[in-house]
Amino acid sequence: MTEPSQRTMEVIKFGGSSLVDASAMTQVADVLAARKEVPKFVVLSAMGGATDALLQAGRAARDGNPAWHTIVSDLRARHLTAASALLKGAAADAVVTEIEEGLSYARSICEGLQLLHEFSDHTKAALVSMGERLSVPLMHAILKQRGFKAGRLSALEIVVTDSQYAAAVVDRERTADHLRVAMEALCECDVVVMEGFVGRDDQGEVTTLGRGGSDLTASLVASMLGASHMEKSTDVPGMLTADPRVVPSAKIIDSMSYEEAMELCHFGAKVIYPPTLIPLREAGIPLVIRSTFDTHSKGTTISANPDPGTGVRGVSSIDGMALVTLVGGGMVGIPGYSRRMFMALSMRQVNVVLITQGSSEHSITVAVQEDEVDKALEALNEEFESDVKVGKVEPFRVERGLSILALVGDAMHHHTGLSGRAFDALGKNGINIYAIAQGSTERNISIVIQKSDVAKALRALHSSLFEREVCRVNLFCAGVGNVGGTLLGQIQKAHDDLLSEHAIDLRVVGLANSRQFVLDAEGVALNCWQELMDENSIQGGLSSFISSIKNFNLENSLFVDNTASEAVAGVYEEVLQASIGVVASNKIAAADTQARYEGLKRIARAKNTQYRFETNVGAGLPVIDTIEHLVQSGDRIHRIDAVLSGTLNYLFSTFGSECGFVESVKGAMDAGFTEPDPRIDLSGVDVKRKILILAREAGYTMEMADVENPGFLPPALMEGSVADFLDKLPTAEEDMQTRLAQAASEGLQLRYVASFELSESGEPKARVGLQALPPTHAFCQLQGSDNAVMLHTDRYVDRPLVIQGAGAGADVTAMGVFADIMRFAATR
Repeated sequence: MTEPSQRTMEVIKFGGSSLVDASAMTQVADVLAARKEVPKFVVLSAMGGATDALLQAGRAARDGNPAWHTIVSDLRARHLTAASALLKGAAADAVVTEIEEGLSYARSICEGLQLLHEFSDHTKAALVSMGERLSVPLMHAILKQRGFKAGRLSALEIVVTDSQYAAAVVDRERTADHLRVAMEALCECDVVVMEGFVGRDDQGEVTTLGRGGSDLTASLVASMLGASHMEKSTDVPGMLTADPRVVPSAKIIDSMSYEEAMELCHFGAKVIYPPTLIPLREAGIPLVIRSTFDTHSKGTTISANPDPGTGVRGVSSIDGMALVTLVGGGMVGIPGYSRRMFMALSMRQVNVVLITQGSSEHSITVAVQEDEVDKALEALNEEFESDVKVGKVEPFRVERGLSILALVGDAMHHHTGLSGRAFDALGKNGINIYAIAQGSTERNISIVIQKSDVAKALRALHSSLFEREVCRVNLFCAGVGNVGGTLLGQIQKAHDDLLSEHAIDLRVVGLANSRQFVLDAEGVALNCWQELMDENSIQGGLSSFISSIKNFNLENSLFVDNTASEAVAGVYEEVLQASIGVVASNKIAAADTQARYEGLKRIARAKNTQYRFETNVGAGLPVIDTIEHLVQSGDRIHRIDAVLSGTLNYLFSTFGSECGFVESVKGAMDAGFTEPDPRIDLSGVDVKRKILILAREAGYTMEMADVENPGFLPPALMEGSVADFLDKLPTAEEDMQTRLAQAASEGLQLRYVASFELSESGEPKARVGLQALPPTHAFCQLQGSDNAVMLHTDRYVDRPLVIQGAGAGADVTAMGVFADIMRFAATR
């Protein structure tokens, strides 16, 4: 054998999917032509579907079904069609002759089967070997016509096996001798072609190597020739982290160890058959699995020293399993029960796939193939009959219809928490675990579940183990006052838990007030953001801040507006156009014209980002979110009654019973319930914006001017500065006391209410204003800064859907903004 340093030959095996027709064969030739710099030994399977067709023909002939004639004729037509499409002249004639001779031999075998009505492994090997024996002359001729110095070997002359015709064992020493001699005669060739799957025994009879036989042929050839590597060229891009038919998001595994590959293949990954890897591992030869049809894909490299990885390489499954459990108090501390159990199963040739035993020694559970469970039970019942009779053990328990999931990875023992994440993912999806097994190498964690849960389980595990990349969200916050400052504190407190528990990394990259801003691409230090704003900020206004955000061009950027500024609300379009999301407690934009409201949402959709404003109504209450879900689910909102101002509810719930009107206003300001300009609250403008936003979210077109607002304070009071307003506010005390007394004389209480409803003609109507309500009314039960929203819908007819809770204050408003940020992060 050649020393590893001299390995220059590559062994490539092309499967049936790469040889299915003339087009696929052309692609095979193209692949080889693009890589002529290194000599190739090519091992071929049968043309795609040919082996199954030959088996089908043999069974039909055995059963006396004349359909075998058609099957063989169709197979002939496929091969001749490929030959005529790809070959010309004498080369075509020679291949056609070989195809005709081969299929004539297949017909003669089928005729014999029809007479004898017997299809032995001996005959089966002779018949199905024709698939590979027909593909080789065809591909050899194609390569020669393409200008290759192409040599051809017959596996029947090279591969020596025993006489197990359906699953023959290769005599590696004699096969290596034959191969060495044959290759010396072909040393000038740049490509040598040979069949896989087939061989011949000492009596000269054709044998086959069983499942994965062509792969095994290629790996044996690679080890015997000291190849630089073996490549399996197929119709998949490589080994994947899961079955892509079940988990569409499955990813290509770049590299893995021989042991990892064996584990995954054993547990259902069908890309490679485990025995193929043994000769390669012994010789230290890497195996590359890549797509014939995607020449740019690097595929998967299986070797002794792969990239260490990050834990789990892949998840796979085996269906058709059953659990058999031996339970009994008489087993505890008594040796021999395990030996007897496994001996009984071994004597009946029942393969045990999984074993688990509790440390209490009270039970032993094994997993076996479901089609072997009856045989297993028969053997076990016979062995333990006397133990059951005397009560040492209970009758065997059997659970059928199960599957085994396997998490595979050499590096799992270096990563704590993988088992926990896996079990958590299954538990959250309601998947019951029947048994668990993990070897001391920690390379494989096996989990037994119901077969009906396999698809859901694989998707849940894959999502948890392979799609759990940290989502970094870059926040640019405008406004660092009451709400903005509180939000920063909440983010700082939650950051570590979000990162560790939810793989979400919230980084405040920018902070701005009306005069200056701070930027740090790695995240502003939130434990000292005030000092940074004072000492290390950049002097500049809003436009400079927005330009900086756009220039940073960070992934998952989110602009957070916690101001009441019209100017800040005015930049949303520019921000969204840059594919930067917007979360706003500022309600000016959402309450602007209908056209702008719709335009902002349209831009967000077009730029694949979001415009969220949950806190525009009800602070942290999920009002907008609830309406959105109602509308999306097909419900129709036709009336809304609401107390939407925490400020005004606080004002009118304290006014009179506790203090005067002016004192109540100042108390609301001191508590942080009001806007910076309290006239926005007292004028009803803030409530007008809120009911307008709710109407729009409910699906109706309205403008601010459509909302009636009679007002309860004199217009003259609203003029001038905030200081002027506060100076003049006592002039309203007498009028407000009169209103309060009038309501009280009628047994009523004052509340500031917003309402929306459809008129008889179907037109939307909205109004805000003071209402005198009976004490039993739900709105009169509200305390402090509480808000309440009653939604009357097609589904909530007799009793409205009520959302109630604190509707003002920095803590709850910041919490609502935080929730919107998390909604944004959840979609990244």
